[in-house]
Amino acid sequence: MSEVSQELNITRRGVLMSGGATVVLTTVPPLDAEAAQTTPVQPKPSMMPVAFEVNGRGHELEVDTRTTLLDALREHLKLTGTKKGCDHGQCGACTVIVNGQRINSCLSLAVQHAGDKVTTIEGLGTPDRLHPMQAAFIKHDGYQCGYCTPGQICSAVAMLDEIRAGVPSHVQADLTARPAMSNIELRERMSGNICRCGAYSNIAEAMAEVAGRRT
Repeated sequence: MSEVSQELNITRRGVLMSGGATVVLTTVPPLDAEAAQTTPVQPKPSMMPVAFEVNGRGHELEVDTRTTLLDALREHLKLTGTKKGCDHGQCGACTVIVNGQRINSCLSLAVQHAGDKVTTIEGLGTPDRLHPMQAAFIKHDGYQCGYCTPGQICSAVAMLDEIRAGVPSHVQADLTARPAMSNIELRERMSGNICRCGAYSNIAEAMAEVAGRRT
């Protein structure tokens, strides 16, 4: 037997003897398969009631506090005319009118709108009684695939009200002057609404026609 074998002698009881020192060898128990597969319990979502008016009708919902106004309209109220595009506030497809002002509904939480008045594309007009902006979009073929059209129309309606109210824009040389219903003014104010089909010239014509009627 070699010197190493003489110094290291492992007994049947699992005791390692070396140079007078004794080290007890222990085995690690196998992991409980059931415990290993157990996932941590996820906390329940925080729910909150919210009541608001949509297209002239009152609604009361109980939603996850993280629910956007866009998802509340589409998933809870089934008003799918408002489209989910980029979901980051960059395309304008989800534009609705809240208390007379246009907003990106994907960037706004539903619980923020308690008591507000929300107007979606469904509330602007009906197939039998179109809003003038809806009729103008049809007349001038202001859409191709139509996905952005609800947001374009809601934004255009509120945009004309902004001009009438004297709200300035980035293209005005004199911010104290009354905004004009010019082509560059309309295009600048609608720059947050993206049409991937490129129907911008037709959209501009539709807006200009309605602007002429309302001035």
